Amino acid sequence: MRRGPSTLALLLAVFLAACSGGGGGGTGTQSCTGDCNTQQPAQDFLTVADVQRIIAQASAEATARNARGTIAVTDRVGNVLGVFQMTGAETTLEINSGKEVVGGLDGIAKGTIPSSLGAIAKAVTGAYLSSSGNAFTTRTASQIVQEYFNPREFTQPSGPLYGVQFSQLICSDLIRRPTDAMQGPKASPLGLSADPGGLPLYKNGRVVGGIGVIADGRYSLDLNITDIDSDLDELIALAGSAGFSAPTDIRADRITADGRTFRFVDSESLASNPSTAPAFASLPGALIAVTNYTAANIRDGAAFGNTASGYRADTGAFADLTGFVLVDAANANRFAPRAGTDGRLTANEATQVLREALAIANRARAQIRRPLGSAAQVTISVVDTNGEVLGVVRTPDAPIFGTDVSLQKARGALVFSHPNFAQDLAGLPGPRFLAGAPVNVVGNDLVTAYVTNNPAFPTRSFSSYVTNFRTFVEDGNALTGNVAYSMRAVGNLHRPYFPDGVANTPQGPLSTPIASWSPFNVGFQLDLVYNQLIKSIAAGDTSIGCAGRQPAGATGSDTGFSRARNGIQIFPGGVPIYRGSQLVGAIGVSGDGVDQDDMIAFLGLANAGRVLNTGIANAPANIRSDLISVGGTGARLRYVQCPQAPFNGSSEQNVCAGL
Repeated sequence: MRRGPSTLALLLAVFLAACSGGGGGGTGTQSCTGDCNTQQPAQDFLTVADVQRIIAQASAEATARNARGTIAVTDRVGNVLGVFQMTGAETTLEINSGKEVVGGLDGIAKGTIPSSLGAIAKAVTGAYLSSSGNAFTTRTASQIVQEYFNPREFTQPSGPLYGVQFSQLICSDLIRRPTDAMQGPKASPLGLSADPGGLPLYKNGRVVGGIGVIADGRYSLDLNITDIDSDLDELIALAGSAGFSAPTDIRADRITADGRTFRFVDSESLASNPSTAPAFASLPGALIAVTNYTAANIRDGAAFGNTASGYRADTGAFADLTGFVLVDAANANRFAPRAGTDGRLTANEATQVLREALAIANRARAQIRRPLGSAAQVTISVVDTNGEVLGVVRTPDAPIFGTDVSLQKARGALVFSHPNFAQDLAGLPGPRFLAGAPVNVVGNDLVTAYVTNNPAFPTRSFSSYVTNFRTFVEDGNALTGNVAYSMRAVGNLHRPYFPDGVANTPQGPLSTPIASWSPFNVGFQLDLVYNQLIKSIAAGDTSIGCAGRQPAGATGSDTGFSRARNGIQIFPGGVPIYRGSQLVGAIGVSGDGVDQDDMIAFLGLANAGRVLNTGIANAPANIRSDLISVGGTGARLRYVQCPQAPFNGSSEQNVCAGL
């Protein structure tokens, strides 16, 4: 491995900062007043009548446009409250990024994936990315997961949430199962969506759910945000959200990142009047059942913050810090702090790491929330070296997506820093891709051919990633525990350009080459969970364990890669935990901007080490990945990046320096 001077660093990751400006309530609802961050009042959930109204409004807009669609509504924690399919609507969709590539999920033909799954994914995304302080849509998601931020602004870093689309999967050990009543967080069948047509739903300034629509038969994204689209799915969803729309002042287009304004929706020119939508009983179509997600009926949503929702205020170790925890049906904390299964972290150490990180979050200035001066809202997860969860805690109004993502970040930092990682990868079955097979079949026949004729479908070996990685970092022993990798560093190596955003440079060793790259075909992150994702879509498989599973139709052991049971994430906010030179676990943070996530993880761990005085700390400086000179260019990876003036009521700067 070549270690060089710090003369050339990678481009800085995007620094998210809230924009200034005034504003009031949104159409059909008002901004949250008072304490928006505690248990939601009993009326702040979607009722059966609400869901019927939302579907009727959306259906009326589709009819006015001579279109037919599938409409899904979820609550805040992902429960599907109803899926309505209009008469004549296409029942399946194609996945097509528009980049003219085939690979990963890109290019899966129409006839393979039910439209209902795309509609649900859009609704979940609108709900999960939003909170009382920010309202994001699937169009916002499209803007922040592409190879440039903004898309088509060349020589810019990739989107700040690059890779977030491969989270919330039904195979995750954190996600609740279909049998867990109304308790969330529930899965999104295709991960988080970047296809316009998914919006959050609000009551009294509080996010209560999401609506998602598939009417054009295509699951895609917006490759060009410089124009104003008249997107069919988005306009139908927009009509459905009337009366439940996000407050104006917290919408994405009132929030900036790196000087760029986020997008909420494009056109708002409706063809119908939602206030005159027909009665639900008269709509052309029917409610449909979706295996593992909903029966053919409508139900009330869960009020967030109650036991029934799966989230509540903590009454234990984090109560004094206004922490929230995930609970089971008996109201018990699902991830109460505990000792590591490997004997390397005590329960008290896990508790203190979570507490100190939570304390940093409570002080931190929010980056993607309104109003200015709000505290950061995040979820924090700690794992041991086996990937076992030692505790999860969140601030009250953190967006739901960060629950699963924080655990993915912790596990990502763990596995790349683990001494057995290269060996583990060598033993995993590689992904077998559903798209791009040299067989002339489509639709259900394609799935049949995939299951019964697997060798005809393209594959990729995880060993190839190890080889590419070792060549790139000029170290034949890389991925054997000799370097501590943060998720910011792993993300640098998982971009289609290296350095990030610099066109006409080689891809990072974990990425798909740019010629075949799309947000549906990113490389290692997707490959790790691909087989199980396809099994959940094509066969309804809900078994736990996302990473390293066998493809459909294969025989032999299917235990998977246990250290990354919900997959990994590839944007900043996760760091390994050490005691001296020994890896003992990892921490992941997600919810309020990538620099905030980095700081809360890194500084929270450092503070816990000082309080405990038991030797736990961040990785020793001499083994951190920011010392590595990679790619034959002299460029260096980053470890963490902490924001400027990060705390409310304080002028402190450089708070991570020297740690």
